[in-house]
Amino acid sequence: MMKRTLSGLLGVFVFGALFFCVGESKAAPFYEGKILRIIVWTAPGGGNDIMARFVARHLAKHIPGRPAIIVENMPGANGIVAANYLYNVEKPDGLTIEAIGRGLPFPQLLKAKSVKFDLRKFVWIGSTSSEATVLVTRTDLPYKNFDDLRKAKKPLFVGDTGPGDSSTQFTILVNKFTGLDLRQVTYSGSADVMLALERKEVDGRGGTFSSLKPYIERGLVRPLLRGSASVPEVEHLPVAGDLTTDKTGKTIMAMHSIVDQIGRPYVAPPGTPVKIVKILREAFAKMVKDPEVLAAAKKYNVALKYMPAEECLKTLETLFNQPEDMLKEFNKYVKF
Repeated sequence: MMKRTLSGLLGVFVFGALFFCVGESKAAPFYEGKILRIIVWTAPGGGNDIMARFVARHLAKHIPGRPAIIVENMPGANGIVAANYLYNVEKPDGLTIEAIGRGLPFPQLLKAKSVKFDLRKFVWIGSTSSEATVLVTRTDLPYKNFDDLRKAKKPLFVGDTGPGDSSTQFTILVNKFTGLDLRQVTYSGSADVMLALERKEVDGRGGTFSSLKPYIERGLVRPLLRGSASVPEVEHLPVAGDLTTDKTGKTIMAMHSIVDQIGRPYVAPPGTPVKIVKILREAFAKMVKDPEVLAAAKKYNVALKYMPAEECLKTLETLFNQPEDMLKEFNKYVKF
């Protein structure tokens, strides 16, 4: 009787253990049935928005559970509004990430009062591309190269989206240190600037090569110079920092170009669980190597190049470790 009882108990134990293991193996992935939001700091239509929507279309394939992914635009104060929201309001549950602007380090670096976040405390997922900032002019104008611009007898009117935008800051620095006469004309968004170029309301603009590439290929605009960060298509262009003899100007322009290396980064709120962050990082890394995604990127002129979170943060620290006297000089030209 005792043997029979022990045998029965052993059977129940084995059955229970097997049931538990099967249950574990069939546990639903974290993202199954969930919605992942991507907040974009700009209005619809610009390069950051286009990239985020491309990511939203292709990322779920590489996330176990294949969540629905939606994009939510939250423009304001050149990305500060969205970053403040993610840092202070959004739950660190892995269901919301943000496509932040590459110029967002600057207001924190310069201690802008509106900044209520610390970029180094966000959970970094990585960047989907490095960028090259370029100055372009309309092709119907008589400027074939930088020397033509320098010899121009009238000012060049360039469209921008406000002093807090990295591309605007680039043209301000070019204007200050290279001898060009650039006059800023501000619009509400990048799409409006391009429309102004189409209408010949402005002569040119600063911007990332990836965003401007379709307009360059169409023949609307021509790139004439670039920042120190580059991509193969514009390596032949003169570097803005090399066109000045001002030592401070060279340093300031180099500092400004540092952020181009992190291009289009994505972050999650502080405290997002490590396991979930690992899922997202792996998904981004796999997405940019997916042949189908790369084919789609080529079709839609989307430049993909994954930079891991660790490299993004390393680049960020280079900027934040600049001496105080240089930050004061930097702040004379980079405003918010």
